[in-house]
Amino acid sequence: MDYSRFRLPHLDAVPWRDYLLSILSGALLALSFPSPGISPLAWVAFVPLLLACARKSPGEAFRLGFISGLAAYAGILYWITIVVTAYGKLPWIVSIGVLSMLVSYLALYPAAVVYVVRRGEDRGISLLVSFPLLWVGLEYARAFLITGFPWASLGYSQYRTLPLIQIADVAGVYGLSFIIALANVVFFRIVRGFASREPAPYPVKSALFLLVLLIATVAYGFNRLHVPENGAPFKVALIQGNIDQNIKWDPEFQEETVAIYERLSRKACAAAPADLLVWPESAAPFYFQDEARYAARIKGLARELNTCTVFGSPAYEKSGESLKYLNSAFLLSPWGDVLGRSDKIHLVPFGEYVPMASFLPFVHKIVVGIGDFTPGAQVAALDTGKGKIGILVCFEGIFPELSRAYVRAGSRLLVNITNDAWFGRSSAPYQHLSMTVFRAVENRVPLVRAANTGITSIIDSKGHIRGMTPLFRESVLNGEVRLGEGETFYNRYGDIFAWGCLGGALIVAALAFTRRKS
Repeated sequence: MDYSRFRLPHLDAVPWRDYLLSILSGALLALSFPSPGISPLAWVAFVPLLLACARKSPGEAFRLGFISGLAAYAGILYWITIVVTAYGKLPWIVSIGVLSMLVSYLALYPAAVVYVVRRGEDRGISLLVSFPLLWVGLEYARAFLITGFPWASLGYSQYRTLPLIQIADVAGVYGLSFIIALANVVFFRIVRGFASREPAPYPVKSALFLLVLLIATVAYGFNRLHVPENGAPFKVALIQGNIDQNIKWDPEFQEETVAIYERLSRKACAAAPADLLVWPESAAPFYFQDEARYAARIKGLARELNTCTVFGSPAYEKSGESLKYLNSAFLLSPWGDVLGRSDKIHLVPFGEYVPMASFLPFVHKIVVGIGDFTPGAQVAALDTGKGKIGILVCFEGIFPELSRAYVRAGSRLLVNITNDAWFGRSSAPYQHLSMTVFRAVENRVPLVRAANTGITSIIDSKGHIRGMTPLFRESVLNGEVRLGEGETFYNRYGDIFAWGCLGGALIVAALAFTRRKS
């Protein structure tokens, strides 16, 4: 019997070796992010994919890029199943479906990159130009499309390599993404040159160009690392309450929750006086505006410890007959007065609200909470009396434009309050932390982070992680930072480099689809 008619022609056109190379690229990329965070792998992660795509048609390259993206983002974002199953209380099959949809969407980006790259190569556009521009351009677009999801941008894999990441104060995380993407092309051309056993002048020239670029980047980095921090000293005390997510919103545990934060706060301030005491997101699991008894206790604690206090609590606003719910942070003075409130601006889709809810009535939020939240109306820098602070609630810390806006509004310290309990004991809390390191470097201001179950940390304006707590343990973290100056090229001009890459990517795409090789 002839079985050939049952074969899939589009699969037979590509050797299985190339599919394996694509999967290998995805695996290397996933391993470069925390955890395990083997950052050098990012510099060669795309080499197997580029080898697989060489001399393939654009359509075949698209399939290989899609498979590589599936492998990469499944490895990076596997923890989505924990969120959906453990805290959304949905079956495993649903969690796998949610993960599959998200990963498939993200895999379209590397697929599109290699598709356009191959079309461009057929029309004489150098891979050295097309791949870095397309990768960074689409990486930047991903940060805004469909509410935006800039998780695991390529540059974040290097968050512990301090001399490299200092260029973030000029080009943001996308500057480092560009260099890594360029390095992958150079290494690919070197490997292909050796494999072909033919004279290859271009890999030598491109390797020298990459070497010069890296030397300049590292030299700039070491120079910035040796610039002293001249800001005023500012002492912080960060509290990690480790409140179980399954009981966090149960009214019966409100007393126990407040008592835990009172005890840990007294312990932290007894160890060292603080200019600012920070509790995590939703540390007060009730409406601070209405709950007079617990509100009085929190205000009394601020007076007792004689320190400004930041804590997360839901809030609401009435406008005529309508009622808006907000995920907020309050700042109290050392005298217990409310100095201000900062509302979360960038909400978590399907966690804090349902996008296009009127068109998706059958979709419910994954996370059980007070109700659908409304995004905050404006960026508010809150004044502690010793310096202004900008409060980033939860995953707002992964959006560079928000941190930049707070610093431009006068903040000289960024405060990230979050509840990463949703992630369980996965790599997600480490990935979340890694991205906030760049917010400090981009704006040259320190960032302190209080997380319900961890990781609570202190990050200085150069990206040093000065302290961090373990996961799922009651902890306090005391430290001193220097208030930042907030004057950087990036803070002034924003993602101008990324915009340039996006513009370059559009030009490459236009040439790839219209220009013909003579």
